[in-house]
Amino acid sequence: MEFTPAPAVHRVLCADCGAVIEPNSANLCINCLRNSVDITEGIPKQSSVSYCRNCDRFLSPPAQWTIAQPESRELLAICLKKLKGLSKVRLVDAGFIWTEPHSKRIKVKLTIQKEVFTSTILQQIFQVEYLVQHGQCPDCTRLAAKNTWKALVQVRQKVPHKRTFLFLEQLILKHGAQKDTISVKEVKDGLDFFYAQRSHAIRMTEFLAGIVPVRTKSSEQLLSTDTHTGTSSYKFTYSVEIVPVCKDDLVCLPLKQARSLGNISQLAVCTRVGNSLHLMDPATLQSCEISAQVYWRAPFYALATVTDLVEFIVLDVEPSGPVKGKFVLADAQVARAGAFVSHGENDMELEGSVDQIFHTRTHLGAILQPGDTALGYHLSGANFNSDEFAGLSPDRIPDVILVKKTYPARRKKSKARTWRLKSMAKEVEEDETIERKGIVGKQGGRDQKKVEQDYELFLRDIEEDAEMRAAVNLFKTNGAGSGLAGGKNRATRRARKAAHAAANSMDMDEEGPPAPAPEPTIEDIDEDEEEDEADFPEVRLDELLDDFEDLAITDEEDV
Repeated sequence: MEFTPAPAVHRVLCADCGAVIEPNSANLCINCLRNSVDITEGIPKQSSVSYCRNCDRFLSPPAQWTIAQPESRELLAICLKKLKGLSKVRLVDAGFIWTEPHSKRIKVKLTIQKEVFTSTILQQIFQVEYLVQHGQCPDCTRLAAKNTWKALVQVRQKVPHKRTFLFLEQLILKHGAQKDTISVKEVKDGLDFFYAQRSHAIRMTEFLAGIVPVRTKSSEQLLSTDTHTGTSSYKFTYSVEIVPVCKDDLVCLPLKQARSLGNISQLAVCTRVGNSLHLMDPATLQSCEISAQVYWRAPFYALATVTDLVEFIVLDVEPSGPVKGKFVLADAQVARAGAFVSHGENDMELEGSVDQIFHTRTHLGAILQPGDTALGYHLSGANFNSDEFAGLSPDRIPDVILVKKTYPARRKKSKARTWRLKSMAKEVEEDETIERKGIVGKQGGRDQKKVEQDYELFLRDIEEDAEMRAAVNLFKTNGAGSGLAGGKNRATRRARKAAHAAANSMDMDEEGPPAPAPEPTIEDIDEDEEEDEADFPEVRLDELLDDFEDLAITDEEDV
């Protein structure tokens, strides 16, 4: 096989340094070519980006504000748009160089290519430093001013309390429905939500219709009209009215409507309020569901609310068999709380009805035991302003309707809760000197005592209802320990008492007659009461969330 030599490669000397190189159009080596030609000329090495601290958005040229995380692709695209001469070269690679978050500097490493001479392409790597300038986007600027809203959602419920709105606030926070809200204002019968765009208000009305039974009306107000372009500016208002029936309320259905709902009894208790009303007859466990459309077609109102509840002592409970979910039908004997307490000389002055024992049927047979305390409606001799109730036969009206179990001994100790709720209070334009519970405060003619009472009853409902706790987010308080702390403390106290009793018995056997029993202390009484209410619904640790917004890292530590 004949050897064929490769063609000879001619070499020349570099015009600047004299190094032997392959010939090119510039007759320069790579190092001399880089020193003589700068392809980054015309590309600024320093620039700035605008950042809004209120909404965490960056300005994307020319006028769009975009949410971008640090060292994200969106932020890199914004930084590259700020470089004007980048279109004249070919971008090969771009990436971030790590900087301190508090330095207000962003560094980007770029790799570019450009043809400097004929068939000669030069590649170069350089850095661009961006200064983060804080400012306000147009949306936040309008938010800072007053009366700049474009849409308003008026939420109303004609009831004497605000517990519905407290629960509604927690649902809004859990689902993040408050992110587009400009501000929240409390009025007499509800709340006003202000928005900068009409679509945000429509989204809120759709959210409310999905969690509570409502009816919605809309209106618009003309602000200005441009006769040249034919465009107009409006303000939109949406009125959302929530049905005036709440959980644990007693209702008396119209006869025609009760027959249309499966011939249910006219006297019923509201067991749950979702996007529809859930009613139950406590005497038969028959239940029905009333949607918002059906309710507003023939509206009815609560016969008695939770403010009319009376405490009863359960004397005897006997389940009668039917079971429906968590409800068990039972026959119960109850008496008014304090009916068997001696009042001294005033015993003869008490009304005879107080000492009566009432027989009733209840749906709480699964949780009631003899000696428990329950809340219910005392209908014996009650007078309600209702035509439907007046038309009922007296033999169909029970003396007592039990609604829920209560824990009076535990409530007397006012034990601090290991959990708390978040609030939209920072959204409210309020006076800093007035302390409020959530978005409900001292407005609309309501005093602070009534606000605190509604808030405390709302917290009790969350403690005693597992379904309600599952619908909201509960957060740990500062210093909250294990969720089993309550059980461990009770077990420790019981073991300590058992050991103390055993030691006393041993001393009695050795020394002879027993010593007189010491007087019971307040702590012993509290322990006995706590043991009596061992079924108190404790909030477990796995139901609580960590609030990372309250966590802060400090450089100084306490010594």
